[in-house]
Amino acid sequence: MEPGSVENLSIVYRSRDFLVVNKHWDVRIDSKAWRETLTLQKQLRHRFPELADPDTCYGFRFCHQLDFSTSGALCVALNKAAAGSAYRCFKERRVTKVYLALVRGHVQESRMTISYAIGRSSTEGRAHTMCVEGTLGCENPKPSLTELVVLEHGLYAGDPVSKVLLQPLTGRTHQLRVHCSAIGHPVVGDLTYGQATAREEQPFRMMLHALYLCVPTPAERVEACTPDPFLPALDACWSPRALVHPLDQLVQALRDAPTGKGSRPDSPTPHLPGPGRPPPPPPEPPETEAQRASCLQWLAEWTLEPDN
Repeated sequence: MEPGSVENLSIVYRSRDFLVVNKHWDVRIDSKAWRETLTLQKQLRHRFPELADPDTCYGFRFCHQLDFSTSGALCVALNKAAAGSAYRCFKERRVTKVYLALVRGHVQESRMTISYAIGRSSTEGRAHTMCVEGTLGCENPKPSLTELVVLEHGLYAGDPVSKVLLQPLTGRTHQLRVHCSAIGHPVVGDLTYGQATAREEQPFRMMLHALYLCVPTPAERVEACTPDPFLPALDACWSPRALVHPLDQLVQALRDAPTGKGSRPDSPTPHLPGPGRPPPPPPEPPETEAQRASCLQWLAEWTLEPDN
């Protein structure tokens, strides 16, 4: 696969108010470190110098985050009003995000809801990592839900793997990677949560990709589906053997979900289709003063003034 460069930025959605980019793997969104030779911020400045806003810290208003190692759909607001509108969608849980992953082993259940609570690890040597409740040193675990649908079973470099679709119904740090590891099927190439073995040297990247994003703002439905990067034609190490659920049908069902224009502002995030209904996401605890202060600081820089 072609490594990231300042020139090869892929745009999958563009309007007057928003861009959705297909972020390259192993590229940071932004950085103040002089040694960071390539960031999404630099790619955007190179491609769209006329859109950079000098009133912001990084020139562009990133509506959410993707890990350094994760590729895929990332929404960028092009003005203050758009950023505020997107922020409210995220805060009210009306955004739909769906990821593709290759995970170790053959997942036996074709569909499951993973519900391990996630907290921060205080174990020595595990700084800045997360863990599931019950793990030694797990601090302040919070309820977390992820839907998983198996797409294919196959082999990666000769080892059994599953291609899965993942939908986070809560937004914890590293949630998808932690949940996959917790059920014994870590993401291929995840050196932090992947129970590293010699096999983890084989992948050229972590196999987690933000496939689909829908941000139903009042003014427009910001919707984008990025290309599937986990295909044998792109990576000869991946060899699918058995189809379980067709990806195209699942994505089309998400596209047909009644969000955005014409839907109620409090419409719930659509879930991945399939038999049965997953439990609703757990209620968030009341906002603390520290969280409120952090929110106000974010709003002051990136968005409209918060509603009273």
